[in-house]
Amino acid sequence: MMMLAIQLGVIIFAARLGSILFEKMKLPGVLGELCSGILIGPYLLGGIPMIGLEHGLFPVFLEGQPIWPELYGITVVASIVLLFMVGLETDIRLFMRYSLAGSMVGIGGVTVSFLMGNLGAVFLLRTLFHQDANFFTPACLLLGVISTATSVGITARVLSKKDKLDSPEGVTILAGAVVDDVLGIIMLAICLGVISSSQESGNINWGNIGIIAAKAVGIWLTATIVGLAASQRISILLKWFKDKSLIAVMALGLALILAGLFEEAKLAMIIGAYVMGLALARADINYVIREKIDPIHAFLVPVFFCVMGMMVNVKLLLSAEVIMFGLAFTMIGITAKVIGCAVPALFCNFSSIGALRVGCGMLPRGEVTLIIAGVGLANGYVSSELFGSVVFMTLFTTIVAPIVLVKLFDNPAEGLRKPVSAPEHASLLFSFPSSQTADLLLRRLLGMFEAEGFFVHLLNRELNLFQLRKDAVVINVSQIDGDLHFECQKADASLVNTAMLEVIAELEQILNELKKPIDRQAIRKNIQSDESAGKTHYKELAKYISVKSLVPCLVGQTKEEIIDELLATLRKAGKLKDIEDARNAVMAREESMSTGMQYGVAIPHGRTDAVKNLVCAVGIKTGGVDFAAIDGNPSDIIVLTLSPKSAAAPHVQFMSMISHVLNERGRTALRSCQKAKEMHDVITGRLNAQEVAALIERKTVIDMSKVEQEKAASLSQYLIPELICPDLKGGTKTEVIQELLNLLDERKLINNMRRARADIMNREKQMSSGMAHGVAIPHARTDAVSSLVCAVGVKRDGLDFGSLDGEPARIIVLTLSPKDTAAPHVRFMAMISRALNDNGRAMVLEAREPGEIMTALLSCGSPASGETI
Repeated sequence: MMMLAIQLGVIIFAARLGSILFEKMKLPGVLGELCSGILIGPYLLGGIPMIGLEHGLFPVFLEGQPIWPELYGITVVASIVLLFMVGLETDIRLFMRYSLAGSMVGIGGVTVSFLMGNLGAVFLLRTLFHQDANFFTPACLLLGVISTATSVGITARVLSKKDKLDSPEGVTILAGAVVDDVLGIIMLAICLGVISSSQESGNINWGNIGIIAAKAVGIWLTATIVGLAASQRISILLKWFKDKSLIAVMALGLALILAGLFEEAKLAMIIGAYVMGLALARADINYVIREKIDPIHAFLVPVFFCVMGMMVNVKLLLSAEVIMFGLAFTMIGITAKVIGCAVPALFCNFSSIGALRVGCGMLPRGEVTLIIAGVGLANGYVSSELFGSVVFMTLFTTIVAPIVLVKLFDNPAEGLRKPVSAPEHASLLFSFPSSQTADLLLRRLLGMFEAEGFFVHLLNRELNLFQLRKDAVVINVSQIDGDLHFECQKADASLVNTAMLEVIAELEQILNELKKPIDRQAIRKNIQSDESAGKTHYKELAKYISVKSLVPCLVGQTKEEIIDELLATLRKAGKLKDIEDARNAVMAREESMSTGMQYGVAIPHGRTDAVKNLVCAVGIKTGGVDFAAIDGNPSDIIVLTLSPKSAAAPHVQFMSMISHVLNERGRTALRSCQKAKEMHDVITGRLNAQEVAALIERKTVIDMSKVEQEKAASLSQYLIPELICPDLKGGTKTEVIQELLNLLDERKLINNMRRARADIMNREKQMSSGMAHGVAIPHARTDAVSSLVCAVGVKRDGLDFGSLDGEPARIIVLTLSPKDTAAPHVRFMAMISRALNDNGRAMVLEAREPGEIMTALLSCGSPASGETI
């Protein structure tokens, strides 16, 4: 068992790597799995002696049966799963819809392929291997059956890429493949019966052959008819298990039981598995079974193809006779399929190019071919040389057929001699204002159909494509942005319309109920629990928050200005493409419900395609602004979050994490920060308890110092007529700033002009100080001054200061504060903002003398005036 475990693990890795390699070369992954098996098999690398493994990892078990029985047993189970899935994927309704053309193509292909394959094998065995072969030789019978098999999955991929699945050629190939599979299974059953009888009696008796054929067909036909008739009853039985995974497992259990019973009846196990799959092909649980069995399929089937490759004796393939047999038998198989399928197609309204497309579409060999060959090899009916030739035919047709098929479909010629009308079906489109609305309705709709007994299957996650099935009803639904698109039979269109009407009515009722008072504050309080320490979220938050997106001193005075300031920070950090789209998303969310939480925290947010992934900016506003918080207090910690609309992002999860991190300790520490780096360390949990305590203590000392200084603070302390210019001459922002700096320098208030200019221009590069309503307040903290100083100027015709509202700035107030000495920097800016209210701005612009401007500012700058910019 130890060896089996190791062998199986190596096979899984080898098969997967081979599949990946071949897919990168634009070839089917199945070929990679086969070639991987040949490479690691007992006749190549698997037979090389290793330390502890004298005969290699995959030693030859017996001549003619190179694989160990335990590993071959897993392969047998894999073949049962594979044929069960083939049966499930057989579209009986498609066959019925194109029964005439499909039947003729399928019957023609199987008949000609079997006869030419059998007779060709007889000729080649006699000529190349000098064997006394005849029509009823076991090897010739099985090679004839092998010639009939078609791997339509490879063709279907080509048709899908060329958008030809629904073309006349496409549906005829798919319908013909159904007949091909059914007749191929019947032929296998008959041939195995004939071989078994001839080995028992030692001679060929036509009477016995007729009886055996009738018995084989009778068993198969009876089982198939009973299975199809009892399809719904089997479905009801399986639904009793309720859980979807259990339903799929029990269905596979039935396939295994029926496979065993067919083996007992001297028929191949794969026939029983196919019959069970066929019986459930029309059941409403079909896609549920296929979806849940897929992991088992993904595990076993690559093992099957890899082991089939391991059974190829490469040494024997190098002989001239085997190479000639392989090439000749492959050419016979290709010719037989093309002739057998294309000629009947000519009688079904297909043109010559259309018939050739159908014939080439039936060419690829695959899983069924290898399973039959494996059965023959295991029972001694097929030699290792012939098995290798079959593998060669599989490889060759799988590579060549898609290339030829693409070339044929690139030809613009019509495939039909006379155009035919398409069957009636309904295509319904429902458009909604946004993708969120469409997504909500789709989820409700899928839930309603599930409640109605439909099985919902996700066909493609990226395309948001679903299939709904119940009994004979099949509805395909997809969502593209704000549109829901339905495809169904015309008779089922009323069902879709009724369901959509019911869902919309339900949502309208819910919306009406939501208009009733809801304790939204209680919900928001629960989001931000002050008891949560949030330690586990620090590492996650570090993924989304950078130093460049943190602002320790916000300038804006209103909610809108703060949001604009943080959006500008994100754009400067290169995280935002379209600032206007992002602003609309955030403000739309604010209109529906304010994002002010409690304890001074606000979390404005929105979903927008202006960002590729989740981004965040955090700012601190001394004194806070009104965010309609739960507790009524102004918000001074603002966390702005943007998530992409059309991509997955942990939007809600992030907001929850930031709420938990901003507990009492986190909020106090964040308010104590003076630099963006300090803010980043606090939010991402990089500071230990002592460092946080030191940060908070420093803030306390600074606050106490500010209180002492601000007790007597008023504009009159900083405004004098000599520092006011009623008519600035500069034509640019830089020239005006220099003009105001010169006023301060003339009064000996600046000790280093170069340093002062550099600091204030650096602050402007970070973010323009243009406010709104024609006011700009350029400012900086600098070592060039020992105390807070201020100069005021009026630019009559205005100039561009990058203001929030886009208006030119006419009133410019330049402020410098010392870096390391406590100064009422923020307090002064608040006083200036209050002084420059509507009345204050009008009075300043009317004034013509420095003294008049100073009087206007002082009269409007008292706290009683209340209003700000």
